[in-house]
Amino acid sequence: MDVYDPQTLEQRRQVAGTCEASLSYDVRTYVDEMDDAVNKAYAAWPTRLYLNDTEGVVVYAGGLGPYDFHPSKLKKAIESYL
Repeated sequence: MDVYDPQTLEQRRQVAGTCEASLSYDVRTYVDEMDDAVNKAYAAWPTRLYLNDTEGVVVYAGGLGPYDFHPSKLKKAIESYL
């Protein structure tokens, strides 16, 4: 499936939903707003996984994707945190 740069938040959500379903990583997916504020704050390009605690402190920072993209490691970090 070809995915082009979404032009609206709804398109971005649809692409993220397709990715979440096809990867079957069983982790809730959140989508940045169109201004990419989270991407800019966390240098999430092209793909990174982060887990923040309830105080906003990063407790897990995944490697730079797509080659070091391991949702299973994030899942373990979530389980350990909880």
